[in-house]
Amino acid sequence: MSLLFKRSLFFVKNISIANTGFKNVSISTPTKSINKLINTNKFIGQSSISFTHNNYIQKAFPTINKRFIHTSTNTSSSNRSKWPINSHKNVGYLCLGSSILVFGIVILGGLTRLTESGLSITEWKPVTGSIPPLNDQEWEIEFEKYKNTPEFKLLNSHITLDEFKFIFKMEWSHRLLGRIIGLTFVLPSLYYISRRKVSIPTSFKLLGICLLIGLQGGIGWWMVYSGIDSKQLEERRSKPTVSQYRLTAHLGAAFLVYCCMISTGISILKEHSIIKNPQIWLKNFQLIKSPSLKKFRLLTTGLLGLVFITAMSGGLVAGLDAGLIYNTFPHMGDDIVPSINELMSPLFARCQDQSDLIWRNMLENPTMVQLNHRILAISTFFSVLGLHLYSHNIKTIIPKQAYKWLNISMGLVLVQVTLGISTLIYLVPIELAAAHQSGALALLTSVLMVFNNLKKPSRMDQEITVELKNDIEIKGTLKSVDQYLNLKLDNISTVNNNNNESGNGSDKYPHLKAVRNLFVRGSTIRYIHLSSGLVDTNLLQDASRRESLAVSGDKILGR
Repeated sequence: MSLLFKRSLFFVKNISIANTGFKNVSISTPTKSINKLINTNKFIGQSSISFTHNNYIQKAFPTINKRFIHTSTNTSSSNRSKWPINSHKNVGYLCLGSSILVFGIVILGGLTRLTESGLSITEWKPVTGSIPPLNDQEWEIEFEKYKNTPEFKLLNSHITLDEFKFIFKMEWSHRLLGRIIGLTFVLPSLYYISRRKVSIPTSFKLLGICLLIGLQGGIGWWMVYSGIDSKQLEERRSKPTVSQYRLTAHLGAAFLVYCCMISTGISILKEHSIIKNPQIWLKNFQLIKSPSLKKFRLLTTGLLGLVFITAMSGGLVAGLDAGLIYNTFPHMGDDIVPSINELMSPLFARCQDQSDLIWRNMLENPTMVQLNHRILAISTFFSVLGLHLYSHNIKTIIPKQAYKWLNISMGLVLVQVTLGISTLIYLVPIELAAAHQSGALALLTSVLMVFNNLKKPSRMDQEITVELKNDIEIKGTLKSVDQYLNLKLDNISTVNNNNNESGNGSDKYPHLKAVRNLFVRGSTIRYIHLSSGLVDTNLLQDASRRESLAVSGDKILGR
């Protein structure tokens, strides 16, 4: 018996075993069952679908590329050493869930400020401070510390221990929620990064958010210290209250963390949604890339910045208690705008040449700060209204989600203006003021969602779009994209729209039909590849979509 005949006999025998194994695989077969089938004697190879005797195959068919012959152990090792192109879906849920907590802490922080509770805890203890006083003796110790602060000596010398307990618990709850956000976001983020379940860009985003959260805690104490340090109060010529600059920085950092979480989470979940329904999203991509939408996108970006700046001006109003003066609208006193002498008072200048007159009045004069906030708020209202009216003229080219969120923004800005005017007229009641602050973050969220739905697709999304234009129909959900194996598929198959199932080799090679019907959930699909020989078949480990094409040009599996 010739050597060539022996080699052919060996290979044909193995192919018949592989075909028999694939015939037992159906669409409903779960991953564990398929893996069990692969490990039986009917299937040659290890837990990955590969030939046991790789060296014999190389000798029999030297033209086969060695990179197509792997073991499962090597594949797992290589997978772990590579970063995925798209992040795990749970990371998106983590970001959105954490953003809800951040929204909550912004509300709680506003209530802490409105109840004048922020200066009740005089020490910064990131770890041990999470435990409140547990008995009367510990409460007395904390109360004595508070008695040494300027706020107690000048403003609250009349309060009792029970009243102190209330303001202490408000500030303690605010700090505790901050610690919870830090732990519930930072630790899972580090886990996902260490396990390489996120893409490289997402890993940098997560690390950036983690740093912002840590920085936010430091800014919070930096803000509190400005209200309990006597020297700083004397320099500012201020009553015992926190610096409006530091309060605004604290608020701005919270808003920034919130926006980053929302954007990152939406981006990750959007990728998975695109992969699940690529043909639907392809239409959105075509709309987003339209030159007619460029102006609308730029206007939305400007509106997002305007809403953020308006919210920050509200932080200055809160820090200076500027909402307690001129409690009428639209007038400020007898006129729409106060006199220039009141708006640019020389009393706020500290330099002898008054070179700081303008900017100090802009940021430290309560009258000017309130006027600035009014102007910005009115500008925001008319900007949202104008963009909403403009969207009706180009409704056909605006993605549906962006148009929906713009309508929500229009409703929220109406509510926000109403809350702002009511808060001013009724002398800043706690309920209305807290609702007004929450409304600012809600409005920012809606405009941010408009912006996110107008963003151009990422590199991965564009690759999917290209695939769709190549006469390939994608059915199912692409779970993750791996740089080493190229793809990991979840319920995915591709068919050539120009050819029917019959007459493409399915009858002659039954394993082709079996592979077309093979659905592996959460596991890498390995498929059969037909080369130029009659039965010169090699079991591949998802090498490349080009290697998944038969000689006839029929698409077997892949994108």
